[in-house]
Amino acid sequence: MASLVALKGVSKTFDNGTLALERVDLAVTKGEFVSLLGPSGCGKSTALRILAGLLTPSDGTVEFAPGKPEIGFVFQEPTLMPWGPALTNARLPLDLKGINRGEANDRAARALKRVGLDGFEKSFPRELSGGMKMRVSIARAIAAEPELLLMDEPFAALDEMTRQTLNDDLLKLWEEDALTVVFVPVASRKRSRSRRTASARPATA
Repeated sequence: MASLVALKGVSKTFDNGTLALERVDLAVTKGEFVSLLGPSGCGKSTALRILAGLLTPSDGTVEFAPGKPEIGFVFQEPTLMPWGPALTNARLPLDLKGINRGEANDRAARALKRVGLDGFEKSFPRELSGGMKMRVSIARAIAAEPELLLMDEPFAALDEMTRQTLNDDLLKLWEEDALTVVFVPVASRKRSRSRRTASARPATA
C-alpha cells in the first residue's frame, strides 16, 4: 500500500552543530497509528516537526501522497490562547483558513464535544484542568478534519489516570475517523497501544 507520508534518508543538523537526525527512513501508510519510540534526545520530536513542515531537513526528502494531506499537530503543551474561551481556541485553525464563522463555530463545537468538553465552550483556559486543556488542544487539531495527526508527547504533564483516559479517547477518535496518527509517547512510560512502533536512537556525529 502506498505511503501517506514518508521520510527518506532524512538528516537534520541545527545551526549550533547538533546532529538531531541521521539518515532516517520512515513510511506511514494511510490509517496507521504509529508510535515513535526511543530515549530522550534521539530526535523523535524533530522528526515530527519535519513531517509537519515546521522544520526543513538538512538532507533527504519528505514525500507525501498526491494532494498533500491536511495535517493536525498536538504539542507537548496545550499552547492555548489565555484570552479566548475553549470554543475560540478550538476554532483557531478554521479562522486561519478563512472559514465562515458560523460553520467554524459549529465544527469547533463538534470537536469539543467529541473530546468530552460539551458544555465547556465558554470556559477560559484558567478555568480548566490540565487534562481539559489538552482536550481543547486535541479538539483544535481535529476541528480542521486532518488526514494526518501528529502528536508530540501530548500527555507528558498529566497524571497516570488522566493520561490513560485520554489515550483511550485518542484511540477511539483514530478508529472512528480513520485518521493516520504519528504519536510520540512519554519516553519513560510503558509501551504505547499503537498498531505499529518505530524505534529511534541518538544520532552519531
